[in-house]
Amino acid sequence: MNTPPPLPGTGRTDGSSIRIGALVPLTRPGWVEAGRHVLAGLELGVHEVNGAGGIGGRPLELVVRDTAADPRRASAAVDELADLGVAALAGEYHSVVARAAAGRANALGLPFLCSSAVLDALTEKPTEWVARLSPPQSRGWQVYGDFLLGAGHRRIAIAAQPSVYWAAGTRILRDHVAARGGTVVELDMSALTPADVCDELADHRATALLLLVGNPDPAVPIVKSVRGDQRLTEILIGAPAGQPEFAEWATSLGGDGAGVPFLRYLPERLSPLGARVGKALRERLGEAPSFVAFEGYDTVAVLADVLRSQGADRTRIAESWPSVAVVGTRGEIQFSRTPGISVWQWAGTPIQVVDRDPADPDRLRILHAG
Repeated sequence: MNTPPPLPGTGRTDGSSIRIGALVPLTRPGWVEAGRHVLAGLELGVHEVNGAGGIGGRPLELVVRDTAADPRRASAAVDELADLGVAALAGEYHSVVARAAAGRANALGLPFLCSSAVLDALTEKPTEWVARLSPPQSRGWQVYGDFLLGAGHRRIAIAAQPSVYWAAGTRILRDHVAARGGTVVELDMSALTPADVCDELADHRATALLLLVGNPDPAVPIVKSVRGDQRLTEILIGAPAGQPEFAEWATSLGGDGAGVPFLRYLPERLSPLGARVGKALRERLGEAPSFVAFEGYDTVAVLADVLRSQGADRTRIAESWPSVAVVGTRGEIQFSRTPGISVWQWAGTPIQVVDRDPADPDRLRILHAG
């Protein structure tokens, strides 16, 4: 498994470890960069907890399993981790994979703090066992819709692949835009080539194209095709799911990858804690940390606080979600019940729409906040 080396502990801990199961995509077809950032945040959090003496003198231990964006593999990993005696589960980036893991964790009575997946229906029915740090898709993608409308885009095209996650995003954007006088045309990427997409955009006179597709394929070929079409020089390309957040995007597309707005879950200014953690994450990753790495760190911060107050008993951990009050890197984290959301939800997650500056693709510009 392609995992970075663990950070060494620096503090003194005694006794057996308290295990936390970590679910992350570390191999293809999973989004490997995202998985690497989630894991870096989780590992840094564990390193700092152990450096401060652990949990009542007991060290935290991450037991990492690669989900590779496969729901069945994730479900099997949850079973394995439960048998290994983990106190709780953490992590996962892909929403469809997190949904499978959450369903299995709920069935087994295993607490799961989801770091980064946004699908509203993370479980089929309301559950006490699962909590989430990332905002629900309906909230974040409506903020993205507000950005588009505020920028004057009323004719929007969505290039999407078949997926529960992409279908949910399409529905959220279509309903939000239509209620405000806009129109959305859906382009089925299981039937269209990048050249076909260009023809459809020209025919529909769309002013914005949203990529609800995998990265690098077919996202990168679509961007190259649209950027090279003289009929489409004024069209905005957007990627609400965050494909341009990671270095692979800039490496694959260069200047063509700039000016593509995406969602990011960071505040406008990091707190002193956030700045310190950001510096440590940069050293760990060898590059600027994405918001996903901060989500990983905050996950451990919450779990460590719960473990200190409740011990490693799974039932007590799950019962403690509504009483959590932890200062994380992006604000104070508290969980509540949100209408339409089946898990305990942090309602205060900051949301931004950002892009890579065309004049300096390494710099991210904040375009909108919600």
